[in-house]
Amino acid sequence: MEFSKFGEKFNRYAGITQLMDDLNDGLRTLGAIMLGGGNPAAIPEMLDYFQQASQKMLDSGELVNALANYDGPQGKDAFVKSLAKLLKETYGWNISEKNISLTNGSQSAFFYLFNLLAGTFPNGEKKKILLPLAPEYIGYGEAGLEEESFVSYRPEIELLENGLFKYHVDFNQLKVDDSVGAICASRPTNPTGNVLTDEEISKLDKLAREHNIPLIIDNAYGTPFPNIIFEEVTPFWNENTILCMSLSKLGLPGVRCGIVIANEEITQALTNLNGIISLAPGSLGPAIGHHMIESGDLLRVSENIIKPFYQAKATSAITMLQTAITDPRFKIHKPEGAMFLWLWFDELPITTMELYKRLKARGVLIVPGEYFFIGQDDDWDHAHQCLRMNYVQNEEMMQKGINAIAEEVTKAYAEV
Repeated sequence: MEFSKFGEKFNRYAGITQLMDDLNDGLRTLGAIMLGGGNPAAIPEMLDYFQQASQKMLDSGELVNALANYDGPQGKDAFVKSLAKLLKETYGWNISEKNISLTNGSQSAFFYLFNLLAGTFPNGEKKKILLPLAPEYIGYGEAGLEEESFVSYRPEIELLENGLFKYHVDFNQLKVDDSVGAICASRPTNPTGNVLTDEEISKLDKLAREHNIPLIIDNAYGTPFPNIIFEEVTPFWNENTILCMSLSKLGLPGVRCGIVIANEEITQALTNLNGIISLAPGSLGPAIGHHMIESGDLLRVSENIIKPFYQAKATSAITMLQTAITDPRFKIHKPEGAMFLWLWFDELPITTMELYKRLKARGVLIVPGEYFFIGQDDDWDHAHQCLRMNYVQNEEMMQKGINAIAEEVTKAYAEV
């Protein structure tokens, strides 16, 4: 069958598709060690909470009402209003329901935003999305309708004590010109767990304003919810910022609810896109989110249950890794948030794509680093030496997976 140009591009087997296939296959495969995908942890307290909340909503009729009715293309009105009120009261942001639109998951939101702000414009100009620091989220890579929709820059690497390191934006090489339609960065960053500092965000905001382009911040793991962020940072938003959030990492990936906080022009554009492409966003996630806000639970569970759970898991995983892999060439990005550890095997004689294949043959699923260096003009050895590891599995599975990684890395280093 012959497909259109659109079909040819989006019919590719992309990195994000491989990741989701591995996640699905792993869930169906007995004994698979799932250190790859981004499925949130099954936190017992949160599962109990959702069970109880769902029962309350079922008893009150809220749940059936959400299932039985369309919302408008902007998203569930009650949730949009309650969230705007919460953010205004918590941070003092000058926002209302006119600044918030919902999508069927964050992935849909970024597809909309990237293609609104980059690509070919009516005057014939072509613009790209600038990722100020690579590696960045794997799901961005194929989201542009046109080829080469992204440009990115290598980070500065700060070596820290205790086998850790940290990425920083290299503002000396960062170039913003008329070919850039928007700046986009995740905070905390998937895949590395890096958190851009307040100073870095301020500089990116200044650059965006100087060039009259928006700054997109992917806040899927950030504050105030789900609050999987371990650094003290200032939440950031203004009318030139497009802040993207999600209910997935609260523990609700199945409801597919993305949240975009932006100026009214962007809100209206996303509302129009929703109407054409999907009629309206799903109703179940926003109904649960509204219930959590009205109950005073959304920020409470994020701060008191979700954040400490992930922080403890990250600390435990680092101890396991550093005990199992003692080669001094092995380093871990400082865990500052999200649900992944970013492992760097300097001077590794095989690529992490090859390492991924060897581990998958043993039933251990990780994500090779090559997929995360989006928008790079040249090949960089570092991009083939890193991998992303999810750390949310139980202790026994984590230990088995880490032991397998240690064995395969040791074998690879011996191949020189």
